[in-house]
Amino acid sequence: MTDVNILGGRRVLVVEDNYFLASDAARALKQAGAEILGPYPSEQAAYDELERERPEAAVLDINFGAGASFRLAGTLRERHIPFLFVTGYDRETIPPQFSDVERLTKPVLLTRVVEALSKLLPH
Repeated sequence: MTDVNILGGRRVLVVEDNYFLASDAARALKQAGAEILGPYPSEQAAYDELERERPEAAVLDINFGAGASFRLAGTLRERHIPFLFVTGYDRETIPPQFSDVERLTKPVLLTRVVEALSKLLPH
């Protein structure tokens, strides 16, 4: 069982185009104490949110219907916002500049998403 407040009010951006996975991830993160930005089904929707708010971390899919995209990951890296990938893609699909980013494979246990995020954020 995950600590109920392990994410203690941290603002987490969720970008996932699968409605069920997005809503389940958001619910699990809220139960762990996070404040959720999203979930957003596209990179553009996430960019719109980034214009308004600054998350402390993010959970990203890398395929929004048109194949793998790492544009948002690059933006988060430039802004020093830690993130992790939740994807069906294998490690070889991820560009070398993101080889250090945690990749959780779909289907994923939501407790693993919460635990991985908690490790990204300073305590």
